[in-house]
Amino acid sequence: MAASRYLFSSESVSNGHPDKLADQISDTILDSCLTADPLSRVACECCVGADFALVCGEISPQPQFDVAQLAKGVVQEVGYANQWGLDWQKMQIYNQLRPQSSDISQGVDLGGAGDQGMMFGFACSESPELMPAPLIYAHKLMMRSAELRRKTENSWMGPDGKCQVTVEYEGYRPLRISTVVFSQQHNSAISNRDIQDFIVDQIIKPTLAESGLLERQSQFLINRTGRFVSGGPQADVGLTGRKIIVDSYGGASRHGGGACSGKDPTKVDRSAAYMARKAAKNVVAAGLAERCEIQLSYAIGEPEPVAISLQTFNTEQVEIALLERALQEVFDFSVEAIIQALDLRRPIYRATASFGHFGRPQFSWEQCDKVEALQRSIR
Repeated sequence: MAASRYLFSSESVSNGHPDKLADQISDTILDSCLTADPLSRVACECCVGADFALVCGEISPQPQFDVAQLAKGVVQEVGYANQWGLDWQKMQIYNQLRPQSSDISQGVDLGGAGDQGMMFGFACSESPELMPAPLIYAHKLMMRSAELRRKTENSWMGPDGKCQVTVEYEGYRPLRISTVVFSQQHNSAISNRDIQDFIVDQIIKPTLAESGLLERQSQFLINRTGRFVSGGPQADVGLTGRKIIVDSYGGASRHGGGACSGKDPTKVDRSAAYMARKAAKNVVAAGLAERCEIQLSYAIGEPEPVAISLQTFNTEQVEIALLERALQEVFDFSVEAIIQALDLRRPIYRATASFGHFGRPQFSWEQCDKVEALQRSIR
């Protein structure tokens, strides 16, 4: 039977999107905590509005740095000044951070998980990054937009923006890019026609040309309301953890529901999600499956996962039982082992808070250094 054709879409957002602004503040505070004490326990949430940021959550030990200065620094770096509504110099910062509960720490101190939950890691062979094609190309469009926005001649570009890429598939094989939806915040000095031409000619076509999936029939929908001057937290309050599908696999894989940003690595929402991605990516890189999804489940205070589940969507090249055994021989999914293997007690997290946590080579969980071990274990 011939594989069916279908469309699948994923979105990405700019680093100036309100929710991503909140994620970056949370992860910047986490990085500062880990710089001061690599064993810091951090669960930092942020809400960003038109003229304020509320920072709250649990941190132990209590931070000795200036939380307000850090938060304003993020807003400034992203590019929010008076022209774009939120002004980093005038905004108010409300600090409501408090110590972590001792009821939680007594389990975590023994190497246990900081909470219960289930995390999914995913990889597939449809892009060089072993990521779902619609998501990885959406991220690349947003990264290109951020790069161009830093140039003086593009001062009309605002910090807020988002895009969506729709790919037509046959089975699990990408055939073509059907539609790109792109929204770019702008000032009132540029026409909508000029914005559309710029986005198509300077962002979409040069970024997606390498995919080989663009066609003459590919549709580009740019700033479809005709105006996107009011944006960022002035138009939409931002919250930490509200873009978990952008952060993960664009909807191509299941998600356990827990966000990553603002959490230290004892929180398995973060560390186990990273290790599950590493394991899945190594399976695909080893040629043992074309698609791989791994679920890890934990109980609070327990060091080992209570369950490990593997799904290969009928693309496995070896028996599932052999692959399951190889995974547990090659990878240690206990909480402390994950933290050590991925070197997660470093201030590395601000970089994860924009353009997705997966698919970029600078992160330790993207390394394919277990390929040979998996192949040997299968033999």
